[in-house]
Amino acid sequence: MPKPRLSRGAAVPARGRPAPAPPRPSRFRWLRWLVLLLVWGGVGLAGFVLVLIWDLPRTDIALSTTRRPGVTLEASDGRILATSGDVHGEIVRLRDLPPHLPAAVIAIEDRRFRDHIGLDPIGIARAAWVNWTTGRIVQGGSTLTQQLAKNLFLTPERSFHRKAQEAVLALWLEWRFTKDELLEIYLNRVYLGAGAYGVDAAARLFFGVPAARLTVWQSAVLAGLPKAPSRLNPRTAPDAASARAVEVLEAMADTGVLTAQQAALATEQIRIPPRPARNAGWFADWVMDDLADRFPGNADLVLRTTLDPRIQTLVEQRLEAALAGPGARARVGQGAVVVMDAATGNVRAMAGGRDWRSSQFNRAVQARRQPGSAFKPFVFLAALERGASPSDMVADGPLNLGGWSPGNGEWRVRGEISIEDALAHSVNTPAVRLLQRAGGPREVMAVARRFGLQGPFPNDATLALGTGEVTLLDLVTAYAAFVNEGLLPIPRGLTAARADGKPVPLAPPAARRATTPEHAAAMRGMMEAAVARGTGRAAQLGGGRVVGGKTGTTQESRDAWFVGFADGLVIGVWLGNDDATAMLE
Repeated sequence: MPKPRLSRGAAVPARGRPAPAPPRPSRFRWLRWLVLLLVWGGVGLAGFVLVLIWDLPRTDIALSTTRRPGVTLEASDGRILATSGDVHGEIVRLRDLPPHLPAAVIAIEDRRFRDHIGLDPIGIARAAWVNWTTGRIVQGGSTLTQQLAKNLFLTPERSFHRKAQEAVLALWLEWRFTKDELLEIYLNRVYLGAGAYGVDAAARLFFGVPAARLTVWQSAVLAGLPKAPSRLNPRTAPDAASARAVEVLEAMADTGVLTAQQAALATEQIRIPPRPARNAGWFADWVMDDLADRFPGNADLVLRTTLDPRIQTLVEQRLEAALAGPGARARVGQGAVVVMDAATGNVRAMAGGRDWRSSQFNRAVQARRQPGSAFKPFVFLAALERGASPSDMVADGPLNLGGWSPGNGEWRVRGEISIEDALAHSVNTPAVRLLQRAGGPREVMAVARRFGLQGPFPNDATLALGTGEVTLLDLVTAYAAFVNEGLLPIPRGLTAARADGKPVPLAPPAARRATTPEHAAAMRGMMEAAVARGTGRAAQLGGGRVVGGKTGTTQESRDAWFVGFADGLVIGVWLGNDDATAMLE
């Protein structure tokens, strides 16, 4: 039999072994590729997550340090007067809040808050569709948890990296806290404009009430603020804040939190309160001047002040009216007013000028000006303490002291007048004679300094006509001693303080004896005569109310003063120009 021929290169099977079958494609090859894809995908995902979390802030530190210390000044009625730094109210719990407040936030910010895991694909898709169909960005897809993550841990930077970190942190927050805890943290930390962090701070700032007492429409206003805290600020944009509140109320009706009738009623009740007194900034600056020394440390301070918003508003209105009307005709550009409770020294109102926004210089506290005849009560008191009495007579004729002869203006010489009449009509030559009777300029200076007036004072007889220098606040405080039975109060701007929510002892400053009750009563009677029949007649109030005080003008009418008292209050007014130019008489 012929042997079969082998082609070149063909494999020759080993003797006694069959030739191997050609390899077949593996039916599990796709599984191997799937496993490899999953492994390497997991490695890639882990690397991506590692990149995201590499520069994340430490969550334990961020949760405890996002709050920066701030100072909140409250008016005497509890309304927020001024703030410094970030404003934080009391820490609130959901159980203590009206249910409509968190409901309003969820309705307008994240309706699926209680259903998602921190990220909401449905919300993202809906926002993308709305933005695409309108051709502009009108909705955001961020959940309330994502907003909280951004506010707590991240910067406002707009980038994919920051957005991805926000998603990671949102998932961590949802794992770490319950939904109620997340909502509680959000309500206590969210920024709501004007320096206010948290709903309690915003409620007190914008409405003068704690968050626990918010009405439905007030809750709607606050819930609408996170979208644009500055643009919707109720103080600076009340119309925009009201319009946004209406949107929130409609959202609450859509979600069933309110009925349509309840939403409509709340809409009708929207009344954004007016801004507080615009010029109380001088008072706030004065109160906060020494806070670092009085309250050392880093605590958030909430300080109840002595300022009465009603009196402050009235003071500002009257001062502006005086400067815009008769003041403008007399070429007077500035003024200052202080209102003080005589018994306590509590400053009820302070205007340090015409407009705090234009000039923060406090003319009630920082400006030293000549008081003119408003200084005479201390000259007359010095004479009383040397044994004189209001009914004693004093010459009102011409006087020459080393070539200096003070004039009496339009006063017609009578020869002698009572000391009371001399003060009531502000006659100059009797005042100089009483200064001499009291022991001279040094003795009168000592009396003035006992009343808190530090000068500088001239060491000559012109002192009797008020050629020294005083501040309006010091002069008002000194007059308060005449009303307060001779006790000189210490000017006071604070009545209570809380540091991080805990009360801080704040003892009222003790008044000190400046003169006897008898001498104070005598001076009070003479200044009442000045208003009843003397130079202060324009200050009469009528209705049987007892008013006393003293006017003062300086050489060439550079300064005009009135310091008076009524109903336990002392009111001081100064009018003039910052450059000391003369007014028109």
